[in-house]
Amino acid sequence: MKKIVEKVKTKSIAYAQTNILFFTFTLTSVFNGMLLRFLTVKNYFEIKPILGDLIIVLVIGAFGYLIKPKHQFKYFLGWSIFFSLLCIVNSMYYTNYLSFASVSLLATSLQVVDVGDAVIQNVMEIKDFSYIWQLFALIFVHISLRKKDYYEKVSKVEVGKIRILNTLIGALIATGFFVSMLTSLDISRLGKQWNREYVVMKFGIYMYQANDLITSLKPQISPLFGYDENYKTFRQYYENREDKTINNAYTNILKDKNIIVIHAESIQDFLLHTQFNGQDVTPNLKRLSEEGLYFSNFYAQESVGTSSDTEFTFNTSLMPANSGTVFISYWDREYITIPKLLKEKGYYTFSMHGNNCTFWNRNNVHKEFGYDNFYCYTKDFKIDETIGLGLSDQSFFRQSIPKIQKVKEKNGKFYGVMIQLSNHTPFNNKGEDISDFDVSMNYKKIDETTNEEIEVNAPYMEGTKLGSYFKSAHYSDEAIGSFIDQLDQNGLLENTAIVIYGDHDAKLKKGEYTRFYNYNPETDSILEKDDPNYREIDYYDYELNRKVPFIIWTKDGTIKHEQVDKVMGMYDVLPTLGNMLGIKSPYQLGHDIFSIDDNVVVFPDGNWLTDKMYYSHQKDEGKMLNEGDTVSKEYIDKYNQISEESISVSNSIIVYDLIRKAKEKSLIVPSMMQK
Repeated sequence: MKKIVEKVKTKSIAYAQTNILFFTFTLTSVFNGMLLRFLTVKNYFEIKPILGDLIIVLVIGAFGYLIKPKHQFKYFLGWSIFFSLLCIVNSMYYTNYLSFASVSLLATSLQVVDVGDAVIQNVMEIKDFSYIWQLFALIFVHISLRKKDYYEKVSKVEVGKIRILNTLIGALIATGFFVSMLTSLDISRLGKQWNREYVVMKFGIYMYQANDLITSLKPQISPLFGYDENYKTFRQYYENREDKTINNAYTNILKDKNIIVIHAESIQDFLLHTQFNGQDVTPNLKRLSEEGLYFSNFYAQESVGTSSDTEFTFNTSLMPANSGTVFISYWDREYITIPKLLKEKGYYTFSMHGNNCTFWNRNNVHKEFGYDNFYCYTKDFKIDETIGLGLSDQSFFRQSIPKIQKVKEKNGKFYGVMIQLSNHTPFNNKGEDISDFDVSMNYKKIDETTNEEIEVNAPYMEGTKLGSYFKSAHYSDEAIGSFIDQLDQNGLLENTAIVIYGDHDAKLKKGEYTRFYNYNPETDSILEKDDPNYREIDYYDYELNRKVPFIIWTKDGTIKHEQVDKVMGMYDVLPTLGNMLGIKSPYQLGHDIFSIDDNVVVFPDGNWLTDKMYYSHQKDEGKMLNEGDTVSKEYIDKYNQISEESISVSNSIIVYDLIRKAKEKSLIVPSMMQK
């Protein structure tokens, strides 16, 4: 036994001494995976993701033994560069979106080119580049080994095929341990991939990306596999789903009225209630919310497609795609949309945007959505004033008036969507703030000389990213106010309803709000955390603050003022607005907000919100919205199931083109077709 132990010990030492480069590659790669989780989801010491990363690294590292020892450094360096870049990209993405990047985002890379300034200003941080230490470590070890003639010595004893086999066996053993630790929930979420934070927490970043690569091929692969099962689930879901729409005070209230929808770029709801020195940030939106229907707890449900996801959900009452974006990867599917439904009622439908026609593939998507015409940038507008990505909102709205007049004169009733642009991140124009709206703070203090109270000014939000956002939003609001005035002057508000929605939040980091809520004007600094007036902005505060405004307004008073406080999502727009217009989709996931007592907003990552609580699927915990409220486990299980069903069914519709298939098979969904 002693001889056997000595023999194993000797061979182990010899193996370690002749595999230094491989071990360096393996350890640094796995450590970088841990570092990424340390800087994002915080579970860096959990064994499952470490094993997950280790398995991927071992499998990739094993094939390095196909190369002669003196050339293996190039192979391991190449993969180290890839892994480091993978961590950098995911770190940057998590910083901005609190999620992890998808391979399918490569399909939208051209969109990122147009928002390069936003990426630089809002995403990149020094910590995002901490992963490149791996490259320096590998290079340092390589230089040291080369000085010691390491590669010549190894080439005399290394048998590549044996070492590949041994390494793969090691990976197989690690896989056995790994699989034995997985739960059915882990496996389910890996397959569905929509809860990315959870997948990284349980499987590691490298296994997540490998699985995401497979998932991202679904647009090409999925129509060939799994169709029957998904079609069956889709049909059963809608056949069993109760249509809760009932006749109410708003049924058909907007029937045959013209509709102008304003897609308000990056406008959050809290802007409507924010002032600086007595001046409203968004006075026009505030006025409209106080005169019309104002939905005060309204949330966008966008994913990686941001504005395009919002357009999709607004128009279809479906959720964004699990992988990639509908506008890029699934635009040629059949969808039931607001423009298509209104065209059946004799409406002329159009959309307008001050950006390039091809941005987010809108030139193709809007045609598929049923718009009769898409007016865009250089094709239809004179480029007389640009802000950020394209035509300024003021010029865009001003030039749109005669176009809308011609539509009305030629076609009668119409439905038009105006997509704003100027308030797009990074909220400035070539580094300069878009407006001169004052975001400083006036406060009163006692003059030490005269002992009298005087008014003093402190910079407050001047020079901050959030301050630039306030200025930009103020400009956007001014443009909306001018647009409505011009519509009125040209008689275009007669028999017309204005619908305004914020497409998504500003995508500013949580830390940007610290100064806003904890400013000390006397010292021009942030309050200490132990100060009784200090306000901590936690995860739930940030998520709940992401709500956006949704307003329906008419000049003639058809729509009376009412503030609706029920939680509402973008997928509830088609059912709610549809009830007012006399249209509906048999495949809508949302509800008419006036037909239900309780509602749930399901987010693409599996989180959900009710009037009682915000639930984080990743954290497996939630926050009660009202102090003293409680919910049962059954309550949470119920909405978890609703959340998962909504996401899964919607994704099946998108990936497998099930609405088109249902039409081809003349599928009728009785429960959803009945009014």
